[in-house]
Amino acid sequence: MHEIAERIEDSQRILRSSNHVFNVPSVIRLKKYVYRPHRLEVSFNRKNVFKRDEHSCQYCGTKSAELTIDHVLPKSRGGKTTWNNVVCCCSKCNSKKRDRTPIEANMLLRKKPSKPKFLFSSAFGVLNIIEPSWKKYLPKHAQ
Repeated sequence: MHEIAERIEDSQRILRSSNHVFNVPSVIRLKKYVYRPHRLEVSFNRKNVFKRDEHSCQYCGTKSAELTIDHVLPKSRGGKTTWNNVVCCCSKCNSKKRDRTPIEANMLLRKKPSKPKFLFSSAFGVLNIIEPSWKKYLPKHAQ
């Protein structure tokens, strides 16, 4: 063993192999700091837009597996593909809005689109739910 990290707390989950059962750690402490440049921004991509908008249409609130991305100011009218101009949209609302602004289409946005500010990100996506066992190790403003 390299003894790179120390297990501080275990989660309720376990991993099983054919011969062993392992507790899944929830909190570990690195014994040696491993430098990694901090990622200061959440990546702009379709998956993260859906996550920011909680997988719901920003016009009608519908949660659907068939969501699309809508440009608040349409691309044909100079709208950019940025955090501040795209939202999740169901196909019904997207058809209704067409190539118009929400005001022109008489459709209200549930919330103004903006760049998300999440505490953690991982290879599997953005985590905006903090594991309860982590709270005592985090600064108060991060909770």
